[in-house]
Amino acid sequence: MRPLLTFLLVVVLAGCAAAPDPVRAPVPAGTEVRALWVVRTTLVHPDSIRAMVRRAAEAGFNTLIVQVRGRGDAYYRGRWEPPPPALARSGRRGGSYDPLERTIREAHRRGLRVHAWINTNLVANADTLPADSTHLVYRRPDLLAVPQPLARQLYAANPRDSSYLQALAEYARAHRDHVEGLYLSPAAPEVKEHIYSIWMDLVERYDLDGLHFDYVRYPAPDYDYSRVALDRFRDWLAPHLPDTTRLRFAERASFDPLVYTDSFPGAWDDFRRQQVTELVERIYYGVKKRAPRLLVSAAVFADTASAHDRRFQDWQEWLRRGILDVACPMAYTDSLPLFRERIHTAVETVGGGRVWAGIGAYRNTVDGTVAQIGVARELGAAGVALFSYGSLVRGDSANPGETYLRAVGASLRR
Repeated sequence: MRPLLTFLLVVVLAGCAAAPDPVRAPVPAGTEVRALWVVRTTLVHPDSIRAMVRRAAEAGFNTLIVQVRGRGDAYYRGRWEPPPPALARSGRRGGSYDPLERTIREAHRRGLRVHAWINTNLVANADTLPADSTHLVYRRPDLLAVPQPLARQLYAANPRDSSYLQALAEYARAHRDHVEGLYLSPAAPEVKEHIYSIWMDLVERYDLDGLHFDYVRYPAPDYDYSRVALDRFRDWLAPHLPDTTRLRFAERASFDPLVYTDSFPGAWDDFRRQQVTELVERIYYGVKKRAPRLLVSAAVFADTASAHDRRFQDWQEWLRRGILDVACPMAYTDSLPLFRERIHTAVETVGGGRVWAGIGAYRNTVDGTVAQIGVARELGAAGVALFSYGSLVRGDSANPGETYLRAVGASLRR
């Protein structure tokens, strides 16, 4: 099958080469980005938002990457998804409180930039399914990603049957070593349209400084074998097969829905990679058409081989093609040599001006985090992003609360 795979690769590369040069939004010259990832729990109450913005500003940070879509929900006045239970419990659902608007107002008043952080394909925790009956996992369970071991069982099953969703949740719970919960199918056109609509809603209605992808990938190589993905792969592949081969595989597919993915694994991986890239590209141009000044960034796997081969997240290619302004490699480690290696790889891809080094502050001591900030600067990264605000102020016996945040902030000012 090598001639076929070679042909498909040529087709994919030709499509990539034809992409027009985008209008870019680089980090302002001379400005080091000092960012904090702010997890959605901080947004539940206006008092915690005010405290977060004040602490970040006093510590010397200048950018907040604020999680406004966590698990298929809206920590803002969204048109397409329900608010989270946390806002409902606080008595603010349907009221005048808008967490994102409040964050933007407080942050801009203190001179901080705000980027809306959007979890893309991860839409639900497996342990606790959404409480809201209007959540996407209940409205469209047919759009959820399916693992390979369940593919034959669920291909002909009715997604509306409660056992369908339960089977996906049980698999995720049993394999939490490599899957965080329930994912949407990146290959489903309706998923791409839904995510695109969420991004454009945020762009058009909020005074943001940027938007930020997370979980813009597959969870693992054993996903997505949903019916929509398998059927779309068949339709994508079949025109490139010789007539006799196409007829033979069509007959086999009538009793084995995995015949194409099992027989053409290289093409299957290319197809999955393409689904994620298509979404990033469409969103990027949609954002730039509406607001060219906005920065489009993404939290990505720092291990480039794992990102490309196992999550189908080809972020180096996104940077090279100019369909992503900034990558934030999540180099979450307490090993300084490993951190250096991963940030160096990112900087080598397109230069440090489009890299913010992702630092897992929760895995480091103050000294470890400060050392990694120093390495990022040494390698020429345009900035750093620390995960996360909550871990920096919550602390533990080794890193007592705000002392950690202030100590890191002192190093940022040097």
